[in-house]
Amino acid sequence: MTNINQVYKCNVCGNIVDIIHAGASSLYCCNEAMELIKETTDKEKEGNEKHFPVIKNKTENTFVVTVGEVPHPMEVSHYIEWIEIITEKGITERQFLNPEDKPEAIFCINDKIVKIRAFCNVHGLWSTSL
Repeated sequence: MTNINQVYKCNVCGNIVDIIHAGASSLYCCNEAMELIKETTDKEKEGNEKHFPVIKNKTENTFVVTVGEVPHPMEVSHYIEWIEIITEKGITERQFLNPEDKPEAIFCINDKIVKIRAFCNVHGLWSTSL
């Protein structure tokens, strides 16, 4: 069974799937079950200072989200692939990053943000609930 906003990864080819509609069956890719990527929410976990997404700056409807109290490295072998926000109404907005980018994203939205997530290509999915 899948749930909305779960993220799955194929350990064979690297495909990543974000669930936008819940389903009653498991996901398969390359003839193998895909792995559910669990969100890290534990602020005590090693590496948290470089992985948790936070709102750095906020105006009426603009949010600047950064990853890490200490900026996350943005190298080809280790970087934040994307940052997303999930709102109270269930709206999801995602911005993809490249290794040479800053680990931040700017979102313009007129809804209350309830969760921010960032995906590190090495350390997985990190989330902050607001």
